Amino acid sequence: MSNLLAGKKGIIFGALDQQSIAWKVAERCVQEGAQIVLTNAPVAMRMGEINKLAEQCNAPVFPADATSIEDLENLLRKSMEHFGGKVDFVLHSIGMSVNVRKSKSYTDLNYEWMQKTFDVSAISFHKLMQTMWKLDAITDWGSIIALTYIAAQRVFPDYSEMAESKALLESFARSFGYHYGTAKNVRVNTVSQSPTMTTAGKGVKGFTDFYGYADKMSPLGNAPAEDCANYCVALFSDLTRYVTMQNLYHDGGFSTMGMNPALLQVEEGE
Repeated sequence: MSNLLAGKKGIIFGALDQQSIAWKVAERCVQEGAQIVLTNAPVAMRMGEINKLAEQCNAPVFPADATSIEDLENLLRKSMEHFGGKVDFVLHSIGMSVNVRKSKSYTDLNYEWMQKTFDVSAISFHKLMQTMWKLDAITDWGSIIALTYIAAQRVFPDYSEMAESKALLESFARSFGYHYGTAKNVRVNTVSQSPTMTTAGKGVKGFTDFYGYADKMSPLGNAPAEDCANYCVALFSDLTRYVTMQNLYHDGGFSTMGMNPALLQVEEGE
């Protein structure tokens, strides 16, 4: 522990259970000296174990539906009241697709469900930042991160319309990053993480097979959730003050690879 976040205060969205990346980020932030507030949608809180994390991190839990401006305003006001001031960092770790959950083919999507996917997984990020902007809720030189995935750039058929959600999420980071950077020196980035054995990830069709594929393709192997948490801590810290509007790959090198010989099955004698 090096106290990289000593004196800093942050909000962590999306910690469901011990497999969640947000859970690991919360733990690491506290280990590095930060105070945090935890939040998730009420339905997710009923399904998960967030209260256990709250006790471990000595953090309050303020439920909030990230698609609701009213809920976000309430969350931010309560957080600032709890901290006695503005927040220094925020993690957006939110994603959900009803079409994926119900195994709808990409060529036969339910569009009402698609709109829900976009609202929860991407538009919520803009709503969060806009609400923070209007409430002046983040300090100068603060840091905002959203978790994303390389399906925003490449085709992974079973990821369905979550791919478009992540592309929209990354675009919001760039666009709002300009405004926040110009006005308050706040940086906004997305972290594109390796396939990770989270509760949500394992719900994607064929995830286990793809996890193995990505692990072999990546020179360093898949990046564990714990190391993603370390990366987020670095981006929340003052060591990365001039990194903004970037989509940052944390994937063991997967995003740069074309082919890895480890994946080629060559029969003896050929």
